[in-house]
Amino acid sequence: MIGTVAGLILRAIVVLSGTAIITFALLWNAPGDPAQAIAMARFDALLTEDVIDQVREEVGLNTSFWSAFVDWIAPLLVLDFGYSSVTGRPVGPDLWVAITYTFPLAVMALAIGLAISLPLAIIATKNPGGMLDRLAVATASMGTAIPAFWLGLLLILLFAVQLNWLPAMGARTPVHSILPAMTLGFGIAASLTRIIRSGILEARDQPFLPAIRRRGVPVRAIGRDHIAPHAAVPVVTVVGLELAFLLEGLVVVEVIFGRPGLGTFLTSAIVARDFPHVQAVVVLVALVFVTVNLIIDLIYKRIDPRIGEHDA
Repeated sequence: MIGTVAGLILRAIVVLSGTAIITFALLWNAPGDPAQAIAMARFDALLTEDVIDQVREEVGLNTSFWSAFVDWIAPLLVLDFGYSSVTGRPVGPDLWVAITYTFPLAVMALAIGLAISLPLAIIATKNPGGMLDRLAVATASMGTAIPAFWLGLLLILLFAVQLNWLPAMGARTPVHSILPAMTLGFGIAASLTRIIRSGILEARDQPFLPAIRRRGVPVRAIGRDHIAPHAAVPVVTVVGLELAFLLEGLVVVEVIFGRPGLGTFLTSAIVARDFPHVQAVVVLVALVFVTVNLIIDLIYKRIDPRIGEHDA
């Protein structure tokens, strides 16, 4: 187990290092003059060449690529994201404030997705091919096909404009999180319903189950000890990836609902060419992906120790 964990951590370090280099290279070689964009975001006025040159000097854009990369990556190794090119404030506190808005929303959306998909998938598998099964599959397919931004606008129109039940914009109270969480949760539920349904049906078709039934093992025990572990493997994968991909959907949803968070934080930084802010978000997202994949691999080993034996 120690060797497996060490290998996973080494793989995570390689992924994070590659992500950092690629992100910095893309930002460094992006079209346009980043010094001019930063100066416009900082001063919001007509700019002279002297001002732009001063900004270029301050943020280190007049050095070589590798020199600038080392200046950025060295503090990052001790979790220091540096200072904003626009405001001059440390990136870490601003990033943490954005996380405090985004993380609870992501957890709430995932909870909504699980609360919808688990009962729906279980009901669908009671009679495969029946009316409820076809209805569940059709609902899941429709949910997957609906873009998050369109669903968000529909929910605003219904619950905020027509019914006036929920607020549409802002993040002042927990109630403001309901519509954005529903927007993300419905999309998650659509994906999870199909995966959970397929996992349960595949687990029920395992060739060893008839022999176990002939031994007189109770149905409840078969479901708990044999069907559930087999069905859990793809479900764990999708749940973990959905939690990571939520950060992608949150960028769109937070902008639609006017919420502060990582989405707003990232879009504002891209417009202003605030390199430290953009790099901090990308590194954070990469860290979430790597951490989630590490946890998934460990859960795999817990569910079925045979997984990964060929890698030993």
